[in-house]
Amino acid sequence: MGIFNDFKISGSGMYAYRKWMDALSDNIANINTINPYDQAAFQERFVQVQSADVAGSGGGVAVTSVKYGNGEGRLRFDPTNPDANDQGYVRSPDMDLSDQMTNLILAQRGYQANASAVERARSMYEAALNLGK
Repeated sequence: MGIFNDFKISGSGMYAYRKWMDALSDNIANINTINPYDQAAFQERFVQVQSADVAGSGGGVAVTSVKYGNGEGRLRFDPTNPDANDQGYVRSPDMDLSDQMTNLILAQRGYQANASAVERARSMYEAALNLGK
């Protein structure tokens, strides 16, 4: 494990949390998207991560993929919508705004914790360099 691995580990965490926040903001932006009955609804995005602790890498996490939620969504009765079928139904995403906002707060706090770890490590290295003066 190298001397600057704490930057690498926290940096990988910041990257993963940023990707999670990007996916959540996309979900929130499309929470009211209405699609025609015969099309798939907007699919919720889920960021998948795994440990990057392989020999010599120093740890951290890696974003492996983005998974998508159910395209079936929720059927809504809205006969005034121009995308409604003959029975008056449209598709909306199967997402809950409170869940998305809760996850966004968690992702934000995780990002802030990693940023704080980077700042503290920087301060420690700076203090160590000043010892030799």
